[in-house]
Amino acid sequence: MDSRIQAFVDQAKTTFGLGNYYLHHHSLWRNVNHFNETSYTLCLEWFPNGTESDEDGSNPDGTASIEYDVNTGKLKNAIFVMGETYAQDGITFNGGTEEVIKWVEQETGIRYKEQLQIHNVTENEIEFRSFIDNIPISPSGMIEVKWNEKRQLTFFSVHGEYPTGDQVLRETYNLSLEKAEHIAKEQVKRLEFPSFEQKKLFAVYAVEEIYIRNNDLTNKSFEMLQDGGTSKKVNHILLWDEPISGAFERKEIDLQEEITVNEAFSCTPSPTTRPITEEDEKKCVEAVERLLRQEYSEESGIWRVTTLHRDKKFLVATLGTDQHETRVFKRKLSVFLDPHSMDVVNYIDNQFMLEMYNSFEAPGEVAVTQDEAYEKLKGLFELQPFYVYDDEQKQYILCGKLDCHHGVNAETGEVVLLDDLG
Repeated sequence: MDSRIQAFVDQAKTTFGLGNYYLHHHSLWRNVNHFNETSYTLCLEWFPNGTESDEDGSNPDGTASIEYDVNTGKLKNAIFVMGETYAQDGITFNGGTEEVIKWVEQETGIRYKEQLQIHNVTENEIEFRSFIDNIPISPSGMIEVKWNEKRQLTFFSVHGEYPTGDQVLRETYNLSLEKAEHIAKEQVKRLEFPSFEQKKLFAVYAVEEIYIRNNDLTNKSFEMLQDGGTSKKVNHILLWDEPISGAFERKEIDLQEEITVNEAFSCTPSPTTRPITEEDEKKCVEAVERLLRQEYSEESGIWRVTTLHRDKKFLVATLGTDQHETRVFKRKLSVFLDPHSMDVVNYIDNQFMLEMYNSFEAPGEVAVTQDEAYEKLKGLFELQPFYVYDDEQKQYILCGKLDCHHGVNAETGEVVLLDDLG
């Protein structure tokens, strides 16, 4: 075993009191965050002495999975399977909340009250969330700590971002719903929500979430941020005259990466951080078009390439259509390409998920206008301050997150809770 990995093994064994355990397996993997930064993680799997993997390959109860960031040396996760631990002289919290906070700061280097706050506390668990000046952030961070009745640590996990002061563009929050009224009105959209209980699609006016910048009221779209590599927005409609005969032959999508010890300890940037060039985009679009000419030969002009992004071993093209644009769940195609040859490897179509709605009763006649819906909803709007990372400025900027938990039934005019529609 490499001496650098052995140092982490020794550290874990001492810190977590794993004298009753043996190291069953260790592995390296890497992650690329929203800021296109590469980090490497060492995962150590410790089995209780005298145990082995179950017949189905699952780990025995009490298994300790300990993960470290190899570049910072900080602990990332410590999980005892099924909340059962055989640790001796490991991590025990006898001093209450203050002791847990001190231990989290020591293990992570993240400062309580400066970068994170307590979000929830129960008898045997504390959950922290990342904040800036008591204001939530996006992308965010979360830390969870759990212990058993003997107050022995059974679960620790740290995820996400915890920005420092130099990454934040501080401002005085002065947004209000009155100032943002013109934006709020535009965000009221009519959508079709599925009710699985009633097997029906309901036409409902709802608010499309959006961030509004504090200093100039410009909009910043609300995106479900995903870890990964470089991404690039594309807006390319695929058109062709002639189909291509013959079926496309799929290859298996294997996302497992082979990471060397030297790559990990030198923090070699992941290949997924490489930029997507104009030439990459051109070749990718051409390859995707060839696939559609084979597999979707009658759908010229329907599909649009919206984004390209690097993910592990692949360059992934995301496609959408303008059909069913009022549906909450929209048609989507993900195409996986080999980034070296630019050949399509495989693709995933969510059509099978959407087909379940074909048997649903269609929405009735719309009897409410967008203006009327806005008037019904405007008193229920929420505008919450948020620090949001801006890719261009490379800083967190102050915004207001516009949202609403209610909608208006477009047939009846009734105000409904969106969570009740399912």
